[in-house]
Amino acid sequence: MPELIVRSLGRQPYLETWEAMKSFTAQRDEHTSDELWCLEHPQVYTQGQAGKAEHILAPGDIPVIQVDRGGQVTYHGPGQLVVYLMIGLTRRKIGVRGLVDVIEQGLVRTLAELGITARPRPDAPGVYVGDAKIASLGLRVRRGCSFHGLALNVDMNMEPFRRINPCGYAGLAMCQIRDFVAPISMDDIEKRLIAQLVSGLGDSSVSHRSIREG
Repeated sequence: MPELIVRSLGRQPYLETWEAMKSFTAQRDEHTSDELWCLEHPQVYTQGQAGKAEHILAPGDIPVIQVDRGGQVTYHGPGQLVVYLMIGLTRRKIGVRGLVDVIEQGLVRTLAELGITARPRPDAPGVYVGDAKIASLGLRVRRGCSFHGLALNVDMNMEPFRRINPCGYAGLAMCQIRDFVAPISMDDIEKRLIAQLVSGLGDSSVSHRSIREG
């Protein structure tokens, strides 16, 4: 198995990142390393394949982009950690449900390290603290390989979530790490979450690269 590459990419525009994910997935072969991309996006709403227009209530000046992941509408913005998982599922002999479990349990364990009790819900992908959603999931699989991934609310302006029905649920409460613990750096959260995801994937060889490295 090629080494897993983890890229810390800082703040990146959504459309260009989406195109890069699609290009990476289209060009990869059985020798291509799996990659995790860690980043933040400027303000944007993304509407998944199951999305319905009525769940976008009042987007205002925040752009809405129709995308090819599963799920419905969500919001991305500064202060939210996004991790995209370009994983060869066929090569690893895991299915989509298996990858979802890795992501959800990685989030639960990361939050537990911070003293936050969270859980997935069988009826709605994502991770919740009580009835409030703290992390969203949305994946696409092409040619046996995943892309898109997760969004964990860390320390952000939550107001834009009130302009939509998050994930298609009217009145769904949203929360973030800042609601429960003292301010914590995005780098710290990223390191904790990546360690849990790598553990869940079972990788022993990992290469960490910044935006400046190839």
